[in-house]
Amino acid sequence: MSAPEEHALEEEEEEMEETGSDGEEEMEGEGDGEEKQVYVPGIEPLKTGEELEMDRSAYRMYHECQTGSPCLSFDVVKDGDGDGRGQFPLSMLLCAGTQADAAQKNRLLVMRMHNLHGTEKENEEEEESSNEESDDEEEDENKKPHLELAMTPHYGGVNRVRVTQCGQQSLAAVWSEKGQVEIFDLRPQLEAVHSSAAMSAFLQQQKEAKPLFSFSGHMSEGFAIDWSPKAPGRLVSGDCKKNIHVWEPREGGSAWQIDQRPFSSHSKSVEDLQWSPTEATVFASCSVDQSIRVWDIRAPPNSMLSVDGAHASDINVISWNRSEPFLLSGGDDGLLKVWDLRQFKTGRAVANFKQHSAPITSVEWSPADSSVFAASGADDVISQWDLSVESSDVGARVEGLKDLPPQLLFLHQGQSEIKEIHWHPQIPGVMISTALSGFNVFRTISV
Repeated sequence: MSAPEEHALEEEEEEMEETGSDGEEEMEGEGDGEEKQVYVPGIEPLKTGEELEMDRSAYRMYHECQTGSPCLSFDVVKDGDGDGRGQFPLSMLLCAGTQADAAQKNRLLVMRMHNLHGTEKENEEEEESSNEESDDEEEDENKKPHLELAMTPHYGGVNRVRVTQCGQQSLAAVWSEKGQVEIFDLRPQLEAVHSSAAMSAFLQQQKEAKPLFSFSGHMSEGFAIDWSPKAPGRLVSGDCKKNIHVWEPREGGSAWQIDQRPFSSHSKSVEDLQWSPTEATVFASCSVDQSIRVWDIRAPPNSMLSVDGAHASDINVISWNRSEPFLLSGGDDGLLKVWDLRQFKTGRAVANFKQHSAPITSVEWSPADSSVFAASGADDVISQWDLSVESSDVGARVEGLKDLPPQLLFLHQGQSEIKEIHWHPQIPGVMISTALSGFNVFRTISV
């Protein structure tokens, strides 16, 4: 298939096998799928007896893993391996929090995935050896991806996790179902996933996670939280009672000053928050009240820009483009909208896409390409888009796909109840997604 018709869908499961008490696990590889007809979600339902099979040739890399209880939210922890890397095998660090069936069963966890090989190289090697009997089991063993998992007990489910670097510290901000926002130093978990000795000591302790700092002033549960990329340690958090609080780090890095006067122009629950990538005092918010607002913390606690009725229903998520004045939003109406902040006062989005058939659960611009973004929905689909693609660029379309928008690059399936997606900020094109069925780590041939 030629981009942008690479709508590769998969439905297969890989399991994690524990290899010992030192916290190391192996991520099983996936089997090949036979060539099948392209299936597009929402266009035509599966017929009785039909099953979806993954087209491995549409992926440069694909892995699955599970962490026990599902994680509603996660974030990528930046590592010291450098930016812009793409040579296999790859490694990455993630921080996540669980939503277990009992409050005392929850965990705040750090994952180190490594020895992640691509699919293209594997396919080439399989073709070369198709007529030969290979007994090199050691080579196959060396290609198995691995996962180190450092889990700390956390009382209460984790609604959202966001990670930042403050000097040498990796800090996680956690919105808990307890109605608290907590800050954790991830140093013990990060040391554990990089050293077997540190992991052994870590497993012997197994104490409940103790936050550096916690804030109960929201007086309500919430989901919206974001670290400023321009002012280290600056945080903003929003709750289900419409209030937003800005946090300023105190000297020493272990305490924060929180403005007790909330930003409160919204009339209903604040669902997501995003700091401007270029202005240290500006952030955006979206709400169940169907509005998107832009704020400046130097001004009184009212938004300086707003669009009421930005969506026809709850607005769940937003993402601020890192290099262009664009804001991306996704709502319960299944719509994806792109807003040009230079034209924000007009109240009209510059682009609207309706590919998802259920509420949007996560959106994010690519850190490597300012025209590319991804979204996930409650329809169990992850979509990848490129705004730079025009209708004239597409050429001949695959039969059955002619009605799809030309900007749609890829549709990824195979997970149940997808909750959140992130591009890896240091590995171009790589995406991670979390769902009730576990994590996917993949790179498509489209980006």
